[in-house]
Parts: sequence; structure tokens; C-alpha cells
Amino acid sequence: MVDLQSPLGVTFIPGDHGNAAGGVGITLHERTNISLIQVTAWNNTIPTVLTAIGSATGVIVQNKPGHGWVAGEKSVFGFAPGRFMVTGATPDLEQRLRAAISTDLGTIVALTHGRTVIRISGSRVEWVLAKLFALDFSEHAFPVGTGRATLHHDIHTLIQRIDENSFDLYVFRSFARSFWLTLGHAAEEVGYRVE
Repeated sequence: MVDLQSPLGVTFIPGDHGNAAGGVGITLHERTNISLIQVTAWNNTIPTVLTAIGSATGVIVQNKPGHGWVAGEKSVFGFAPGRFMVTGATPDLEQRLRAAISTDLGTIVALTHGRTVIRISGSRVEWVLAKLFALDFSEHAFPVGTGRATLHHDIHTLIQRIDENSFDLYVFRSFARSFWLTLGHAAEEVGYRVE
């Protein structure tokens, strides 16, 4: 885990914004002090790699394509065939995964330095996200734990549902400030809080 300066800079303004007079519809929060690791399994090693991820993280994972798993501040989700984003507030997460997954099973790439994770939560979260992405965010179509890889214009975004009213959005650090402002604009009509 790398202690990085936030790329949000002056755009990170705590407090209530937009049409918050009738209450706050969503909350925006940058997740910090977490490790982000991409694990890619070779075609014939996916079940073994998922077992290894589970033993390294303590998250119970199963070989169910398109699914994801959340356990507290740790999560795992598949965003492409054989590719998994593993997140945790554990500084030695990369070392634990490297010890559990040999190069004959797959590859491990640390992405902590290259991604920003924004948690968006609240009663209007599905409404706000649907303004930006051509996805069905309802819980029956996008259940807890599930992750999707998508785009907002040219900004590649990995999205994972954390609970009924919360999603984590993974974006490249170089786009984080612009994307943060876009989220704020999309949330203005329902009111939003920055924490």
C-alpha cells in the first residue's frame, strides 16, 4: 500500500452541495489507504487462482463468472474473463497475493499508484449513476458484490456494488479530478455531501 497524495486537489470540498435543502441524496468519499491489485488468471487456472485470492484475503470467493464478493473493507470482483480487482486496507496485500499465486497460475499487478477509488452512496445513488453510465443499477440486475467495467465518455471506470446503497468507482488517477467534478454535477439535483 502506497500513501499517495489525493489527485482530487482543490476540487475536494467537504460539506453539502447542490440542492441539499430537501436533504442529501448521496455522499461522495474518496477511499484512501487501500491497496488495489489486479490479478489475471490463465485460462485453465481460474478456480485455483480464486482459491488463492480467498486464502490471501480472507474473502470467500467462488468460481461464478460476473460475480464479486465484499467482506468489510476488502473486496474482489471479476471485471473481464480471468481478471479480478482485489482491494483491501492491508498494506501487505500485494505480497500476500504474490505468495499465494505463482507465475504459472497468473499475473499480479499493483494498481494502487494508478487508480483512485470513489465511494458513492445514498438513497439516490442508482439515479445519479444511471445519468453517467448505460447500465441497469437496480439491485436485481447489479447485485451486491458484482462489478462491471464500463466507460463514461473516454473515462474507463470499474464499478462494484458494495451494499444496497453504495458503489465503489475505480478510475485512473489522471482522470480522477475531472470525474469527481462530473459526479458532483450529476448529483447536484438530489443534493450531495462530500466527506
